[in-house]
Amino acid sequence: MNRQASVRTLLIVSHVTHYRDRQTISAYGPYAREIDLWADLFDRVLVAAPLRREPPPTDCMAFTRSNIAMFPLPETGGESVRAKIVQVCFLPSLIKNLCKVMRTADAIHVRCPGNLGLLGAFLAPVFARPLVAKYAGQWNGYPGEPPTVRFQRALLRSRWWRGPVTVYGQWPQQPAKIIPFFTSILTEEQLASAGKVARNKRCGEALHVLYVGRLSTSKNVDTLLEAVALVKNQGVRISGAVIGDGPERRRLEVRSKDLDLDLHVRFPGAMPFEQVLEFYEWADVLVLTSETEGWPKAITEGMAFGLVCIGSDRGFVPQMLAEGRGLVVSPRDVAALASALNEIAIHPENFDRMRTAAAAWAQSYSLEGLREALRDLLSRSWGVTLQVSENRKDRQPAGVRT
Repeated sequence: MNRQASVRTLLIVSHVTHYRDRQTISAYGPYAREIDLWADLFDRVLVAAPLRREPPPTDCMAFTRSNIAMFPLPETGGESVRAKIVQVCFLPSLIKNLCKVMRTADAIHVRCPGNLGLLGAFLAPVFARPLVAKYAGQWNGYPGEPPTVRFQRALLRSRWWRGPVTVYGQWPQQPAKIIPFFTSILTEEQLASAGKVARNKRCGEALHVLYVGRLSTSKNVDTLLEAVALVKNQGVRISGAVIGDGPERRRLEVRSKDLDLDLHVRFPGAMPFEQVLEFYEWADVLVLTSETEGWPKAITEGMAFGLVCIGSDRGFVPQMLAEGRGLVVSPRDVAALASALNEIAIHPENFDRMRTAAAAWAQSYSLEGLREALRDLLSRSWGVTLQVSENRKDRQPAGVRT
């Protein structure tokens, strides 16, 4: 059945904070680039999400498609008792507004895990619309996981949710609607440039170690600092850069000073993606030993540039770095991480094959490839014939709907 004529407006329900500054709508960079791709497949994309009317942080990117509009929702959430009370108070209004906007859409895309994702997963099946969900977290769960996150996975696996669910990684005993998928922020052109860097990558006199991501407790950046300090104290020349911002930044800077790493580790903060790419060229090793991960874009990007990537043994990461493409350690195992860094610094030639395998694997995951994979998935799942439109690029988004 071809329902192309009836699937023109896509509603996206997202917990991500958006920013409106004059005529520009922005959001966290990787997310913004992905929403642009969704907008290439539909006449109109309406994003129901929190919206702040202020300049965006430096790690955000502007939407570039003219057919994207916002449907602002209240920004709720948090772990404190007060935050939970506020959430309960806003719940009737959120349900009313989501139902209102869902009635206007031809198809609904819900992004999980998140408070709005959970609400969207409950409400969307009530409407006779094609559905699709993206679960961007760790599909196989993790220690200390909030019960609401486990419940979202159970809801998406259940018969209540009648659309495809894209997840990161291959997991056994899942319903057919659970679809292994990927994400990206690198274009084919950027991947080609990264491949050239990877082919010429050589370690210098000092080992360059990189972290890219949000500076939050679950990312375990303090473990990286302690491992770098151990390696430095063993007489190995090592330097590091911690790219990103977040609630842990000040504490991490203090910890770095306490470890006598002032001259060895820098904290440039959050920055535009083009500048981050320069750090991938500079680095020899990427470290990301988080407590939980879905598809860590930083690891894919590091692999594309020929870095030796060290990730945690959680979520999809072991599958990404399998077959000699990288190394995995337990999230807070300082000794294991230090040992790996020391080995790379002393015998870099032993990791040339790993760099080559990693770079080759990453070449398969471009933004253009992601758009084509989305088009194919939705066309098959919904019984439509979606086409890519190239005429909406490099224009301002449509605006804000109230």
